[in-house]
Amino acid sequence: MKNLIYILIMIPLLSLAQSDFERAKSYFEKEDFSKAKPLFQKYLKTHPNHEKTREYLGDIAGYTEDWDAAINYFEGLLEEHKTSANFNFKYGGALGMKALSVNRLRALTYVTDIKKSFEKAAKLDPNHIEVRWALVEFYIQLPRIIGGSERKAIAYAKELGYISEVDGHLANGYIAEYSERPKDAETFYKKAIEVGGSPHTYEKLSSLYENSRQPKKAIETSVESLKIHERNQLNYQIGKIAAQYNVKAEIGILCLQKYIENHSVKDGVPKDWAYYRLAQIYKNQSQKESALLWINKALISRSNFKEAIKEKELILKL
Repeated sequence: MKNLIYILIMIPLLSLAQSDFERAKSYFEKEDFSKAKPLFQKYLKTHPNHEKTREYLGDIAGYTEDWDAAINYFEGLLEEHKTSANFNFKYGGALGMKALSVNRLRALTYVTDIKKSFEKAAKLDPNHIEVRWALVEFYIQLPRIIGGSERKAIAYAKELGYISEVDGHLANGYIAEYSERPKDAETFYKKAIEVGGSPHTYEKLSSLYENSRQPKKAIETSVESLKIHERNQLNYQIGKIAAQYNVKAEIGILCLQKYIENHSVKDGVPKDWAYYRLAQIYKNQSQKESALLWINKALISRSNFKEAIKEKELILKL
């Protein structure tokens, strides 16, 4: 009889705890971190070793730029799962962002651990795109005197190209841009747009333009090829290049619209940057009204968005 009473008491308590986690997860997916965080913390008190809750809290700490908390969560998870590419990547990322937030002398103390975590993640998962991007940025931005190397950055860009041709071109463009080779950067970025996610996309697009009276449909067909990567981030990157280099405006607009439509916290770049890029494209096309619509949307989202404020000044001069 006592056992029956115990069970009857525990069942609703367990259901309540589970609902806290599910509610927190729902808020997290909606990017409502202020509501998700206390629910995750509450759940963690009764389930102190719950791996996914700790990862969510680490992610929230990262999104809110609480790098010390993020490091703490991911370091604990990594100690328990040393062969996890995911936790090696997230721990290295949190350390990297922490390093950027402190003075240069202190930042040097993080370099070895950042490099170790990223390189281990890359070794553990030969198809991990994000960590290879992180290594490209790490080696190209790090001063040569303490281990920076354009050669190593290019090597990881090459690895990216094996996994995803478009990412390979984007990474090489980034390296060239950072190394002040604008012509090379533009060449790589244009290749990225031409590839559009598939080695045959550009040829397919050209053929559809020649044989169709519906050019928009042809563009949409090319954008659909991006789905094979299952990475919404590519939509933003393509849109960004279209905006910066004033090329393939239609594809850029569709990619950015797709990015906004499918946006989640996993994509990294906030939606207001997509609004900003759309405004840039419309400005390049001298479509003042549309440009103002999107730049105002960016500023409503973030009133102190410095780049958007400057862009609006340029748009108003059209």
